[in-house]
Amino acid sequence: MRILSSLRSPQTTPDATGRARPRGAVLAAGLTVLTAATLLAGAPAAVASSDGHCARVDRVKVPGAELQVKACLDDLTTAGTVVSGHTDPTDWAGLHPAGAVNPTGVPGIQIDGYFPDTSTFNTTHGWNHDSQFVLRLPDRWNGGLVVTGTPGNREQYANDFTVSDWALAKGYAYAVTDKGNVGATFYLDGRKPGDAVAEWNDRVTQIAVAAKAVVAQRYGRAPQRTYAAGISNGGYLVRWQLENQAKLYDGGIDWEGTLWRTEGDNLLNYLPPAMRAYPKGDTQGMYDAGFAKGSEFLWPYHYQYYWDLTQRVYREELDPSFDGDTVAGTPFCVSGTPACDADYDYDARKPYKAMKRIGLTGKIGKPLITIHGTLDTLLPISRSSDVYADMVGDRRPFRYYRITDGNHVDGLYATYPDKLRPMLPCFRSAFESLENWVERKKSPPPSATLPRPSSGDLVNECQLGA
Repeated sequence: MRILSSLRSPQTTPDATGRARPRGAVLAAGLTVLTAATLLAGAPAAVASSDGHCARVDRVKVPGAELQVKACLDDLTTAGTVVSGHTDPTDWAGLHPAGAVNPTGVPGIQIDGYFPDTSTFNTTHGWNHDSQFVLRLPDRWNGGLVVTGTPGNREQYANDFTVSDWALAKGYAYAVTDKGNVGATFYLDGRKPGDAVAEWNDRVTQIAVAAKAVVAQRYGRAPQRTYAAGISNGGYLVRWQLENQAKLYDGGIDWEGTLWRTEGDNLLNYLPPAMRAYPKGDTQGMYDAGFAKGSEFLWPYHYQYYWDLTQRVYREELDPSFDGDTVAGTPFCVSGTPACDADYDYDARKPYKAMKRIGLTGKIGKPLITIHGTLDTLLPISRSSDVYADMVGDRRPFRYYRITDGNHVDGLYATYPDKLRPMLPCFRSAFESLENWVERKKSPPPSATLPRPSSGDLVNECQLGA
């Protein structure tokens, strides 16, 4: 899975410092209801049937939305929404392993729209408007709600295959936000360092509150339980929500969340050493940076596609003055080049003011389950979730499962089926354990490093413990 996305280009105008400048006033925070056929090509309009399919659709209004588009669909899962135009497969490309089996045939209501925002990076549906969201309300509801933010800097359909399909089939209502800015130049949103990432957290809180109201409108009562779930940057959002907005949730699932903290391990202090060591063939330097022994076969791919770009854009977001007037550094610069991100020293630069705005503490207020692969080669486990587990400690409701041979990108499993293990089935097993923990007071298996099974369907099965 990508922490970054280059699907579309931003349309904000940077000011002299390279930060985004709002284009005029925000539209009034009213509610515009359009037919789905107008903005989602070929989609059926939202009309409730007499047998309960899409019942109460006329009552559904997303609080605070500037625009919403409602549709009554025969299938809210990707099997149906790919055909109807209510998802974008490029958003979720590469996030799941080939051969993963998903449920289908979940009828209900889908609502696409956006909240007021001044940035225009997200061009989906031709709206050119950020803070886009999706709500899905199955006809057969189990009383629950799943809230998520997107991984990387992808758009709002990124979790459709990995999270939405499965949650809907279990009867959950589902809500997702694009986090308020998307794409590889997301750092242009906002005026101060850290503004763009700080907005992610606000937007998840916003969609959680709005979704609870919409669920009550549709089903006549508020959700009995609400879970946060997310991958990578989405996993970070789960952590932050349970630390800062725990009252909104009953628990969360964090799939290899990004670790942001003011002092100590974060990607801005382990990626630069890797960017120096790898081109020189310095294997020990890579191990010292935190990259696991056994992950060497993944280094070329991650060097080409992840480490350099990730370091530069997140450093630009949190410490834009490092490279002066240059925006997001110089790609693949050689160590020793002036203002080269390979030589970035987080501990010397101390961009603490920006980091404090988004940093994690480990002080979760609701049950949390974290899963992370031992061969994660973007967010190495020893420098990320191992550290976060220590931050949470033993006194809070927490379980941590280290997945042997799991990697950050499940899409790579097809290339290395003898070396990697998909994370997706372990995420789903963890979710079921969270349900049992919260709803039935059944404690999950103890935190552990899960060995790779010697046989079985690794793509669709994962057991967390006895």
